Amino acid sequence: MHYFVTGATGLVGRYLTSLLLAEGHAVTALVRSREQVTALADYGVRPHMGDVRDKESMRRGIRGAEGVFHTAAWTGIGSGDRRIAEAVNVQGTRNVLELIREMHVPKAVYTSSVHVFSDTRGRRPDEGFRFSGRHLSLTDRTRWEAHYEVAVPMMRQGLPLVIVQPGEIYGPGVDSDTVRLLRRYLLGKAPFAPTRTSASWVHVEDAAAGHLLAMEEGMPGRSYLLCGEDETLLNVMRMAGRLVGKRRGPLPIPGLALRPIAAGLKFLGHFAPPLGAVGTRMRKRAGATFLGNDARARAELGYNPRALDDGMPDTVRSLLQDLFEAG
Repeated sequence: MHYFVTGATGLVGRYLTSLLLAEGHAVTALVRSREQVTALADYGVRPHMGDVRDKESMRRGIRGAEGVFHTAAWTGIGSGDRRIAEAVNVQGTRNVLELIREMHVPKAVYTSSVHVFSDTRGRRPDEGFRFSGRHLSLTDRTRWEAHYEVAVPMMRQGLPLVIVQPGEIYGPGVDSDTVRLLRRYLLGKAPFAPTRTSASWVHVEDAAAGHLLAMEEGMPGRSYLLCGEDETLLNVMRMAGRLVGKRRGPLPIPGLALRPIAAGLKFLGHFAPPLGAVGTRMRKRAGATFLGNDARARAELGYNPRALDDGMPDTVRSLLQDLFEAG
């Protein structure tokens, strides 16, 4: 099979691209720089220069593809990046999906996120849940718009699209806000952890495998949550600490106590944007939960993610290697 992949150098995209190549598929990857062209071509990927914000720049790359994986997304924090977030996450998704329809691509998979549910308040919603309210970050809001105002309506109009919604992704090479917090904790720079803050944790390799399963087994018009084990951030940090011999875990702090501080920092962010970004991160850790019920993916796709006990050792080894190399 010949697949076109956006975001091939991103969080899930690079693992997905490697998996596709290992399975013997041909891959054309959307890239934005000459450096990416060289790096991907060395691994047998067909690079195509373009940008999701420029619809016509992708047309030749998609031509002839038997399937499209749209994994590209803007995942920043700061509110000052509203224009680029909307251009990439919302308009970029519209551009890709319109080309899929215009060029009659047989099937496509779009990467959304469990974070479009915002704070699930301890519940484990399934694919039928739809959050309405104020989002915790610009990323969450624009990805919600891409999911519910772009992708879902086009699926209802007959676009052969499957949506996947990964949970909190971790694993080697992942550079998410949460994984950076784990790195700081291992360095002794994050002595506290909020209580109640929790997520459905999915190893990046399992998230990539779930994408391929969605392409091969998923029903067009459906969404599938790609989650994993539910656990608190506090316990995940403790688990990482034990793997490196830390005798004491981070000190628990009530998430509710962080919310006034987060609100104050977000207000100050109107005058000093970096403070606003800190406030957004703090609010997302202040007792919020990002959980999902992946029963549909397990039943219909054969999705079978690993437990945290199996996924954390290689994550911690990767973090330690990064620290040693940086030192």
